[in-house]
Amino acid sequence: MTGLKSVLLFVAQSIVVGLAVAFVVVLVRPDLLPGVGRDVRGTQAGYADAVEISAPAVASVHTKRLVEYAPSQGESSRLRVESSYGSAVIIDSSGYVVTNYHVVAQAAEITIYLSDGRFANPDVVGLDAETDLALLKVDIGELPAIELGSSRQLRIGSIVLAIGNPYGLPMSVTQGIVSGTARVFPDQLTTFQDFIQTDAAINAGNSGGALINVAGELIGINTAILAQDTSTEGIGFAIPVDLVRGVVDEIKQHGRVIRGYMGLEPDDLTPSERAARGIEGNTGILLSHVYEGGPAHAADLRRGDVILEINGQRISTGDQARLLVAGANPGDEIELKGLRDGEPFRKTIVAAERPVAPD
Repeated sequence: MTGLKSVLLFVAQSIVVGLAVAFVVVLVRPDLLPGVGRDVRGTQAGYADAVEISAPAVASVHTKRLVEYAPSQGESSRLRVESSYGSAVIIDSSGYVVTNYHVVAQAAEITIYLSDGRFANPDVVGLDAETDLALLKVDIGELPAIELGSSRQLRIGSIVLAIGNPYGLPMSVTQGIVSGTARVFPDQLTTFQDFIQTDAAINAGNSGGALINVAGELIGINTAILAQDTSTEGIGFAIPVDLVRGVVDEIKQHGRVIRGYMGLEPDDLTPSERAARGIEGNTGILLSHVYEGGPAHAADLRRGDVILEINGQRISTGDQARLLVAGANPGDEIELKGLRDGEPFRKTIVAAERPVAPD
């Protein structure tokens, strides 16, 4: 019995000493515990490693434009140089750089400043106003390119970081979460809208910069903020990297983006309008206009028709339909299911090339 008591006493003393040591370790060196405070490289650095991986690929963009103005009432107009700044992301070590269309549109001079001190005046490879993207090219040797992630698998609540040049402060980083996906900007910022919404702070000069995940991968190009009044904050928008990837590939191949076109204008249906037509669920768009001589007109689509499916995919919004059709190539057949005066119909449309939007 005495021996058993000694063993139990030894075990109890060992447990107490072990707990005391663990307490001291947690208090003084929590990084030594497995899984505590670790990030993409396994060290207690918060999001610093993700920034270290991706930030060298984020550049500052300075532009100069000639702007017409009238110095005072009654005087003839003059031209002055207006300077502005934005951000850009290096997506290819050979020198391809992505930014927003609105950052470089109508610029008389563009200068890109890299994080390592190098700078260059880039060539404009192509512009796409309909997605607010621009592809530039610089020739100053090998560049630090960012790793492209995937925006298709984004989850609401995921941590994201915005890197850019707000108010001319290069390499500034803000942190937030993904607040929403497949968002439409209230003021119809672009023709094709599928934005990532984030509460990471995005300010003037962040446009064209990187939205990254905690692995340091690019998941979006920061584009705009919702600032309808001074009390609005924490609502920013980024173009998803999967859309960016497709636009970049098209510009590299053709110098512009070639998109499918049906020649119609859709309107969204309200729940009551769907109910009145006997449509269940959040499905269906209304054709408000069919352009004469276009592919839809040739296929006998009419104003007032309701489109339920495009190529087997249920359609609930006009923006969804535009994106889906834009992904088709001219000459592709597009299969539609819809309703006309309550009766179902099927139509096959041969896609044309979408007219190029003016710069």
